[in-house]
Amino acid sequence: MALEQVNGDTLAAARKVIAVHINYPSRAAQRGRTPAQPSYFLKPSSSLALGGSPVERPAGCELLGYEGEIALVIGKAARRIPIEDAWSHVAAITASNDLGVYDLRWADKGSNLRSKGGDGFTPVGPALIPADAVDPSKLRIRTWHNGELVQDDTTEDLLFPFARLVADLSQLLTLEEGDIILTGTPAGASVAKPGDVLEVEVGTIDGSLSTGRLVTTVEEGTTAFADFGAQPKVDDLQREEAYGSRAAAGLAAVAPALTPELKAKLESVATATLSSQMRKRGLNNVSIDGLQATRPDRRVVGLARTLRYVPNREDLFKTHGGGFNAQKKAIDSVNEGEILVMEARGEKGTGTVGDILALRAQVRGAAAIITDGGIRDYSAVADLDMPTYFANPHPAVLGRRHIPWDTDITIACGGATVQPGDIIVADSDGILVIPPAIAEELVDDCIQQEKEEAFIFEMVRQGNSVDGLYPMNKEWQARYKEWEAGNHND
Repeated sequence: MALEQVNGDTLAAARKVIAVHINYPSRAAQRGRTPAQPSYFLKPSSSLALGGSPVERPAGCELLGYEGEIALVIGKAARRIPIEDAWSHVAAITASNDLGVYDLRWADKGSNLRSKGGDGFTPVGPALIPADAVDPSKLRIRTWHNGELVQDDTTEDLLFPFARLVADLSQLLTLEEGDIILTGTPAGASVAKPGDVLEVEVGTIDGSLSTGRLVTTVEEGTTAFADFGAQPKVDDLQREEAYGSRAAAGLAAVAPALTPELKAKLESVATATLSSQMRKRGLNNVSIDGLQATRPDRRVVGLARTLRYVPNREDLFKTHGGGFNAQKKAIDSVNEGEILVMEARGEKGTGTVGDILALRAQVRGAAAIITDGGIRDYSAVADLDMPTYFANPHPAVLGRRHIPWDTDITIACGGATVQPGDIIVADSDGILVIPPAIAEELVDDCIQQEKEEAFIFEMVRQGNSVDGLYPMNKEWQARYKEWEAGNHND
């Protein structure tokens, strides 16, 4: 099929450019919010540009964000149309790049006019694919940054299918022939610098139709903003949002707050209950397995700090093993209430921490040390008030099998992935790694589960069969509510 190319007439016909904020589940997960309804903003038609045109990063700006998107071109006017008729009002689809400078969001975050309305900030093209030639739920969008594929997603599971967007917008305003709707971007959008080349391609999942690659080259602006208007201004929050994560922006990780209230709740419930509730959420690989504890009577809750050992190689141990190495730095920087988690690859043939460094961690206020390797000076470490979780005692020094390599990175310990800032909960049943984003909701559900289990335990103690009681059927649920109300009133 020969496809019509986007040209100046296409751009001239667009009276409005409407963009959707969040529409791909991958982007919603990245942003940490999933909207119940689509929300929109306008971009001026003067922001449109043809493929191959350069885009200017305004002088004084740092964060020119790019977002590969599928653009819908309206073919006939639409006003208050139903969803089932909406796609017939779309003439074609093409590739687009929703560019914007995060440096100006502070001045008009509601409208996005300053940040996303610049000349050339909406390149489209190069070809138009007829809307009636495609299934809108079977499209693929890809974006390349300097030749590297950074976005790759499909329209199979959009939050708001394209027909719904068109119908929804038509309830608010008249969509006119030539209007362009930008339909949202998947995860992977980031920041481009002068000299970078951006490419966006839209096509069918089966590869039978494609717009070709929309190419945009970034140039450095040379004309400063006038002093009577808003000036560029960025902070780490804007950098994080522009790049997609703190790590991608080159920013240090920020540990989430483990408030005293949350810590107390986590201390009040068993790891068995926490494990059950995480399993309900699809988290099955969150236990650090195969370790023993110097203080099995203690219950520990804290935020993870991490340390990784790599296998010993004599030449590298000379440069990384001696002096104030990564192991000592980790021990000497652990803070009050934190838990130092060590990746030792399950290697049991040497110690990964001994009495002096363990004592230093205790003096620093560490809540615990966890290692899937061995420990030296077992008796002295076991006498400390701070618990240590370990694979086995071993008399050999660290350098026999390990090089202390780096700290505060994602590691593996006892078969579980641990990131700095994860919440660690340990008791006599085991050690769990809790993603901090779900901790509040998780522990509240655990508290409720343990209330229900206390009722079930009491009913069994009184001689009731577990049939229909564990788990509770409707009859028992009603009796539980009465029991709970009575206990609450007491």
